[in-house]
Amino acid sequence: MDLPLRKVLIIDDDPFFLKVLTDNFSENGFTVFNANDGVEGVKAYLEELPDAVISDLVMPRMGGVSTCMEIGRLAGDTPPVIVLLTSMFQETPHEHDVPEMGARIHIPKSTPPLDIVIIVEQLLDRGKYQKS
Repeated sequence: MDLPLRKVLIIDDDPFFLKVLTDNFSENGFTVFNANDGVEGVKAYLEELPDAVISDLVMPRMGGVSTCMEIGRLAGDTPPVIVLLTSMFQETPHEHDVPEMGARIHIPKSTPPLDIVIIVEQLLDRGKYQKS
């Protein structure tokens, strides 16, 4: 029996970065949904209920912090993996014990796209963020 494809929502106003991440997730067995800003992202979250949400930090209309916080609020007790991407720091990817700026996982945009896929896969496999 085939396992259902995992779903990821990628929210970013940079078309190139959105395509690169979309391609990497698709090539690794994910069903991918896209949004160009936080307002579209929250709407897409409600429509698709993805297993993971990856959001850029700086976007028009609704920034990444507000987007991540709203998705976390809407998800209630079954939150998806929420990742905040930013070019504002160049540190290694970091997991926080409690959400900071709406996300427990912060990843610099300079991280190779395949590494971002691997990080999300590991978080989902851990079951820590799996929906019931």
